[in-house]
Order: sequence, then C-alpha cells, then structure tokens
Amino acid sequence: MITRRYGVHDVFLSIVGFGGICVMDETPADAERIVAQAVDRGINYFDVAPSYGNAEERLGPALAPYRERVFLACKTNVRDADGAEREFHRSRRRLQTRHIDLYQLHAIESEEDVDRLLAPGGAMEVLTRLREAGDVRFLGFSAHNESAALRLLDAVSFDSVLFPINWRAWHAGGVGPRLIDRARSRETAILALKALADRRRLDGEPVEYPKAWYRPLSTYAEAELALRFTLSRPVTAAVSPGHEELLWWACDAADAFFPLSDEEERELRDRALDTSGGDGGGRPVFSRTVTGI
Repeated sequence: MITRRYGVHDVFLSIVGFGGICVMDETPADAERIVAQAVDRGINYFDVAPSYGNAEERLGPALAPYRERVFLACKTNVRDADGAEREFHRSRRRLQTRHIDLYQLHAIESEEDVDRLLAPGGAMEVLTRLREAGDVRFLGFSAHNESAALRLLDAVSFDSVLFPINWRAWHAGGVGPRLIDRARSRETAILALKALADRRRLDGEPVEYPKAWYRPLSTYAEAELALRFTLSRPVTAAVSPGHEELLWWACDAADAFFPLSDEEERELRDRALDTSGGDGGGRPVFSRTVTGI
C-alpha cells in the first residue's frame, strides 16, 4: 500500500488507517485474523479509542506481534487533566504497549470543549506531560466542528488533526477546505475521517452497518470514488469505517489509487448538491458540525 509522510516527521503511514471499531465485539480469534490481514495488506496505522466499546481489549493482543512495525493512535474524550491521565494509562494497559505513538483529544465538537481543554487543569496539560515523558510520541486531536478545530490549531502546535474530509460535506457544506489550509500553514498532518460516508443515518432507516454512526456508501464503485476524493487532497491517511467489508473496500481502493479527474470532481460535486441525496425534505444531508457524517 502507498504510504505518505506524517507531517514534518520522518514517519510514513499507510494511506488507509485501521479504524479500531472494526474489532469491537469480535471474538479474540476474529480480531487476530482481521488485524493480521490488515498488516498483510500493508496497513501500518491503527487508530482506536476507549469509547469504542471493547475495541482496545481486542486490538491490544491482536496487534502485539506487529507492535514494533506499526503506528498506534489512541484518544481521550476526557476534558480534565487528572481524568485524561487515568484514561491514558488504562488505554496503554489494554493495548499492551509501552508507549502510544499518537495520543489525541477526541471528538472536539464545540468552543466549550476547546475552553475546557486549554484551561488550567485541562487535558492539554497532561498530553504535554506525556509527550515530555516519552509515553507518547506525537499529539493530535479529532474534531467534527470546523470552527473549534481551527481555534485549537491556532492555540497549540499539534502534530496532526483527524477530521472529516468527505466529498459530500466538502461540496455541499463547505466543510474541510479551511481546515486543510490552516493545518498546512501550521505544518500539521491531516488525517481523514468518514471518507466512505454517504450521509447521516435517518430515524427509522434500516441499519446495515451498526458500527458506523452514519450511512456508508452502498457500493464499492461509490466507495472507491469517495476515497479517491479524500486522498486527492493533502491528506496523509484516511481511517477506515468500522466494518470489515468496508475496510477491505478501502484497501482495494487504496491499491488502485489515482487522483480524481476534473470530470470525476464535477460528478461528485453535482451529486453532493443534488437535494435528492438529502433527507427526504429537500435538505442536503450535511452539517457544519459533521458528527452525522
């Protein structure tokens, strides 16, 4: 699989990252099989969080044979320093690792989140201490609110930001371009969420992929085009959705990657702006805060 440089660092990540939700609720044997196959496919970037059910407990043992060869990212939803420190050490035990390569403030969704993280006693304090102690190598954050993400990028010198770089949110919602411009100006690596998302899940809609908080694209051809959209931007890697089938779709698309043509870009833009892809009431399904997709 193609690799790309992680920001300014001498680290290269596979252009598809392994979303840890993929092993949530799997048997230990299945988790080991999925991780081994992902490594065989060329994935060296694995991302997980304690909020993903039992994913840490499943990923740690499955990843142990490959730990020195891979880049392991984890996250914390906790906003205060003491709680974030406790959660970090619990994650490290579950993941059976001496250090975590990338530790991230997770799911920044509001200006209030930023205020709490940066205030005295906020979680940012402990992330800095962990890096100084060598318990983590790099610091980052994930966000679904572009304004909050831009503010956090300006406030702290992060190594990376994990953000939805998605064809529909980009063209229909205008979400993504400002984040990319700001991150590049700060020499911050861009990691992508929700590359294979179609739209938010509607109330009462049948759920084919229960580990995804949104509706993924329904065919490989659509998923391949969407991933190429994301990877045609200055993105280091796109984290896969949380289902095994979608992970292998992403790997297949990465193996065949080439940049979008102008015609394909127009095709995706027109589809994103088409209200028939909306919520049934003529409203495109996107949001400035793209939690839903």
